[in-house]
Amino acid sequence: MLELRPNCECCDVDLPPDAADARICSYECTFCADCVDTVLHDVCPNCGGGFVPRPIRPAGEWRPGEGLTHHPAGTVRRHLRHSREEVAALSARLRDTPPGER
Repeated sequence: MLELRPNCECCDVDLPPDAADARICSYECTFCADCVDTVLHDVCPNCGGGFVPRPIRPAGEWRPGEGLTHHPAGTVRRHLRHSREEVAALSARLRDTPPGER
């Protein structure tokens, strides 16, 4: 199941489990929609992939043993592993190539 990381790895804004503006890549790297659009240009700075909206895990226990009560969101905050310059260079190189062709 998804880790539901608690923050944007770029600007460190909080992204609670119900955040509609959370975006993830296939490795679950997590960023806010604003950073994906304006800083990263839909290029994950870690893997070079694209982003999709992160699903929202139901808060309620609609099925026994499911929901945030039984499977809470992650608490470990993460941050960019690369410099802003490295991120910008990768984004510039890949942003015009659709994610499925990277």
